[in-house]
Amino acid sequence: MDEPMARSFGSGDGDDGARRGGRDPLAGTLADRVSAVLGLRVRRAARAGTSHDWTLSYAELSDGTRLFVKSTARGEGATGVFEAEARGLEWLGRCFGSPVITPLAWDERILVLPLVEQRDPTPAAAERLGRQLAGTHLTGAGSFGADWPGYIGPLPLDNTPARDWPRFYAEQRLRPYLRQALDQGALTPSDARVIERVVDSVEELAGEPEPPARIHGDLWNGNVLWRERDAVLIDPAAHGGHREADLAMLALFGLPHLDRVRDAYNEVAPLSSGWRGRVALHQMHPLLVHLCLFGAAYRTTALETAKAALRGS
Repeated sequence: MDEPMARSFGSGDGDDGARRGGRDPLAGTLADRVSAVLGLRVRRAARAGTSHDWTLSYAELSDGTRLFVKSTARGEGATGVFEAEARGLEWLGRCFGSPVITPLAWDERILVLPLVEQRDPTPAAAERLGRQLAGTHLTGAGSFGADWPGYIGPLPLDNTPARDWPRFYAEQRLRPYLRQALDQGALTPSDARVIERVVDSVEELAGEPEPPARIHGDLWNGNVLWRERDAVLIDPAAHGGHREADLAMLALFGLPHLDRVRDAYNEVAPLSSGWRGRVALHQMHPLLVHLCLFGAAYRTTALETAKAALRGS
């Protein structure tokens, strides 16, 4: 969950398998680091900006292939964020027709991805995205959670596998970030009590039980990169979750042609009765994460969304 300005430095799809570098990727220049982890000659590399704790860069191979690179100068073992992103992309990418990119190379301090040439979104591309997202969700997951430690942006995400979605969502997706937002001063104790009512009511608000879906987990509009005929998804917090979560997050900050995405999704995997009344419930997790990352600017939206979740509207 990067800051919006970083999204213009997006990444695209490819069909090379990810691999770990064989020597220290912090040695030498940025081009040296990319070459070390990728195992190919890099013609040049240039920094493009920053996001959270990492640096964003472009690189170009000797054959002209353009890359997008995330890197950090932190010490050994300081973060697993790139491993979580790469493993999530690979896991999502195992679905037939998956719209996610394929990581090219990674280790604990660098992640190399293909670069996407972005285009304006079209209705046809949106419809294709809806069908692909439905197919990805229907592939399913063995449980709620995942087999690797998760991150959403720079924040740890508890992926301990679980069988019961309401408890998983309340205890592993809502309560930790509510507590952190309160501790950081982004919420007042009175605010927290309102949101705590949602946390305590997830089972009643959840609707009919659904099996674990293979979800992106951080699907705001900045993580959708449009191409000429389709879209690709980047930067997931992938895990087994509730499929309505991805669609609710697309709606949270707005997506071009969202109705086309949703209608095409419904043709492949019809949403359960009452899904509109659960959108706010599924939006509580990303809003709490935003409170932790960006502060009280999201306080009013989070409180209004909590009240809507309790109303089922």
